Amino acid sequence: MIKQIPNIITSLNILCGCVAVLFAVSGDLITAAFFVFLGIFFDFFDGLAARLLKAQSEVGLQLDSLADVITSGVAPGVIMFQLFNLSYFHQMQTLTETFSLEGWNISFKNYLPLIGLLIVIASAYRLAKFNVDTRQTSGFIGLPTPANTLLILSLPLILQFQYSELAETIILNQWFLIGMTVLSCILLNAEIPLFALKFKTWDFKSNAVRYVFLILCVVLLVLLKFLAIPFIILLYILLSLFKHKDH
Repeated sequence: MIKQIPNIITSLNILCGCVAVLFAVSGDLITAAFFVFLGIFFDFFDGLAARLLKAQSEVGLQLDSLADVITSGVAPGVIMFQLFNLSYFHQMQTLTETFSLEGWNISFKNYLPLIGLLIVIASAYRLAKFNVDTRQTSGFIGLPTPANTLLILSLPLILQFQYSELAETIILNQWFLIGMTVLSCILLNAEIPLFALKFKTWDFKSNAVRYVFLILCVVLLVLLKFLAIPFIILLYILLSLFKHKDH
């Protein structure tokens, strides 16, 4: 039974991903984001539990990837799909003084929102490569799916909790959403070496980049809140490139 604990945690990730998809389909992007965050939380701890309990297994590895396809693939893809719909809705209505993600509902008007589902395909392909790529034992090649998911989730969260006319104009621009979708698909599968946040030891010398990254993440989140997430992803890529070049 103890050896099944990691799989149970992974199953909770699957459940959260499914619930997030249901809320995203209904147009409640904020609740969807909450369940995705919860799923990513379980995704982090299932691997940790497996290592602590010495319960790693091939079944657990495959189950983890399937969970990530839902929570960090289907969910952000549907959220991007709905952001395209929201963009269309935004263009069709007269702007009000107070913006809200709540209460909007739009029928399927065109095929442009389907572009958002490219994130699902790119995420699934990235996860499949990860399972067979022996180079990704201590780091990553391409942006991890949870990091890409956080990038997508930041868009509705910024609109809801840090609203400004500038944010509304940028995020609800269809060309911006197309660019974000294409960029995320490229980053997921690009041959970019990125460091992992797994600590084998706690000394500063061998983990300097990780400690600097985590400290800067805290500072950015305190100062910018959800707006910090895109900058954190950019910082993660830049620090990884610096670390790789230094080696």
